[in-house]
Amino acid sequence: MKKIVLFSLLFISTIGIGQNKMITKTGKITFEASVPSFEEVKAKNDNVTCILNPKTGEIACLALIKGFRFKIALMEEHFNENYLESDTYSKATFKGKIENFDVTKLTATAKEFSLKGKLEMHGKTKEITINAKIKKTEDGIKMDSSFDVTTDDFEIKIPSVVSKKVSKKVNIKFDFLLR
Repeated sequence: MKKIVLFSLLFISTIGIGQNKMITKTGKITFEASVPSFEEVKAKNDNVTCILNPKTGEIACLALIKGFRFKIALMEEHFNENYLESDTYSKATFKGKIENFDVTKLTATAKEFSLKGKLEMHGKTKEITINAKIKKTEDGIKMDSSFDVTTDDFEIKIPSVVSKKVSKKVNIKFDFLLR
């Protein structure tokens, strides 16, 4: 009987802890490394997972590299095989914290917050600080941001043949609705 009660309490407490997290599995990340006068180098991933602990402001995101879609299939192939080497480095992650985050003070008007953490991609990790707009909606918490990284930060080599057509400065945008 004691085991049943103990197991039940453990199960209930696990459920309670699990409900403290907010999540999305349909977050969107877009990146662009276009250069003026050349073909657009842009891709989007609509299946990004992001988890937020609203009590602590801790956040973790995961994007599968092969989930990025380009308008041109050949670009997607080169991206996966030659640039990001997605068979070897299959994912990009961010783990960090939203500074001075208080979920109870969120409103329908977006407020700007600073996110500090580690972005890992292509086998390299970089400490970053970015600004994100966060607001409360009827469906949950909406977060979006736009920031830049460079290919050199993650040792992503751009072949000299296309070096004038692909920017080393890459703009990354994300849009998450966490529930």
